[in-house]
Amino acid sequence: MIPIALGDVAAATGGRLTGGADPAAVVSGVVVDSRAATGGDLFAAVPGERVDGHDYAATALGAGAVAVLAERDLGEDVPAVVVPGRVLDALPALAAEVLARRRALADDPALSAPFDVVAVTGSSGKTSTKDLLAAVLAPLGPVVAPPGSYNNELGVPLTLLRVEEGTRSLVVEMGARGRGHIAHLCELAHPRVGAVLNVGSAHVGEFGSPEAIAVAKGELVESLPAAADGGVAVLNADDHRVAAMAERTRARVVTFGWGSAADVRAEDVRVDEMGRPSFTLVAGLAGAAGRADVAMRVHGEHHVSNALAAAACALAVGAELDDVAAALSTARAASRWRMEVTERPDGVVVVNDAYNANPESVRAALRALKSMRRPGGRTWAVIGEMLELGDTARDEHDAVGRYAVRLDVSRLVAVGEGARPVHTGAVLEGSYADESVWVDGVDAAEALLAEELRPGDVVLVKSSNGAGLLHLGDRLAAVGASTTGTGEAGS
Repeated sequence: MIPIALGDVAAATGGRLTGGADPAAVVSGVVVDSRAATGGDLFAAVPGERVDGHDYAATALGAGAVAVLAERDLGEDVPAVVVPGRVLDALPALAAEVLARRRALADDPALSAPFDVVAVTGSSGKTSTKDLLAAVLAPLGPVVAPPGSYNNELGVPLTLLRVEEGTRSLVVEMGARGRGHIAHLCELAHPRVGAVLNVGSAHVGEFGSPEAIAVAKGELVESLPAAADGGVAVLNADDHRVAAMAERTRARVVTFGWGSAADVRAEDVRVDEMGRPSFTLVAGLAGAAGRADVAMRVHGEHHVSNALAAAACALAVGAELDDVAAALSTARAASRWRMEVTERPDGVVVVNDAYNANPESVRAALRALKSMRRPGGRTWAVIGEMLELGDTARDEHDAVGRYAVRLDVSRLVAVGEGARPVHTGAVLEGSYADESVWVDGVDAAEALLAEELRPGDVVLVKSSNGAGLLHLGDRLAAVGASTTGTGEAGS
């Protein structure tokens, strides 16, 4: 974070200093977890559903925090900036001040301190693309990118607040659960480059239809600067709803995809025995044309599209094609539970991709599972509920079961009541005997797998976060295993 005096924090947030807070004290970081506080931090006391951050002010101060960003006076011995409304509204205001200071450095011709904000959104793949973006932008200079899926009204300001004077690139992941959410996040971050990965059925229960999701995701490209001012919209040419967003932006449009018409595309795509894709990266952009070989370390062919999106963004801000290809070939996903592959000493391979799930990401994970099948071994798909699908939930789960059968997955385990239609669909598609089973919960699934997994088997664990299967994946992988790589099938 760019250091800022506590008095300036109060000015930026409209707050007042209480508890003997020193206006000259310097804040060098912001945390929302009192356990993470260190010297120089400002502890943001965010009230939550289960705990109230105000109750942990003393812990944060004891760990070295300068003061507390609070919604109420905490007493004469607790230095605080008390804001007039919610702390959640004060954090964006403080983030805006930090970004303004960094942009002022970029605007000073004597300093030569370029600074770009790159935003990414989509129904799936946001987090893995964000991780790849951080890797491909690194050759240009220091990069700030969020950990995990910091893509909401709290996570985005916290990401912006990590910007330092020397930051060259800021990567912002943007999610939405309704119209206007991404537009609001863009008002905070003011990205110059924005990538839309895809429009799928994630959160269709909240939006109502893929068309409504496209409207919300397109708010990113609508918020970009005009082409004359350097704005660049990076759009997936393989997704017709995303490609149509070219009509909604003033920015220069750069396309990525598998087709020959895309500005940044992949040719000669191959997948190795661990599901890791290799391809020839082809760029046809003015000033960034050429070809380069890429051999990725993440698992799943679907990562090719994520890599193309990251490459297109990086090339748009001045990265060299060879540097981009080299970064894609060495990058590992920095976020957990996304196609996290572990080979156990007993020869079982566990693929934990249970941070989140939607129909598109589950299909992508199943295809990756198929590509990882070992001679003489079996493939297992352990599927939990996909949440937030609304009225389409039963049909979408049924379709996943049928798809697994068509891919010839050896064994299918549907976990929990919400995932029961996965088993039903598999049976109706032609699964027989014990190829597909339904169990009522994680414990039953774990007991089944403990009894039946054998050397050479590859087991995929996939569900929405709320279904709790990521902990099952961790336990399956923990039998003396070593992590061999990570990636993501969905976000």
